[in-house]
Amino acid sequence: MMLTITAKQAGLRTPLFPAWQLPADESLPNPISLRDLLAFIVRSEVEAFHERQEARRLTRVLSADEISRGVARGKVDAGGHDLNQKVDVADAIEVALQAFADGLFFVFVDEQQIERLDDLVHLQPETHILLMRLVALAGG
Repeated sequence: MMLTITAKQAGLRTPLFPAWQLPADESLPNPISLRDLLAFIVRSEVEAFHERQEARRLTRVLSADEISRGVARGKVDAGGHDLNQKVDVADAIEVALQAFADGLFFVFVDEQQIERLDDLVHLQPETHILLMRLVALAGG
């Protein structure tokens, strides 16, 4: 099962960042509560962040193509960084759940809005999840 996750902000045409896919193994219950689905997504992304951070600690030898692409982007990075950024998974999950409860973002699963954390979500082999970030009106 593959989850495709997209994030948009109300009022903007382009996504906040490129969509990404997250494999969901058989251990993920189906149906699953939105609370557990959000926790799964956050947990997976924190793990991926830690893996990227560990990979950046290693100094790599860059090919000519990698150097050219880096120059075109404006940054050539051979690694060797120890950013020492710690992310607590439980805290990250709690922040995401609180943000949803506070109405800072909506969740749509296969074009159906899920309105409560305890609502059940039925996952399909190719499930699309849209996280729609809302923006408060100024002065409102």
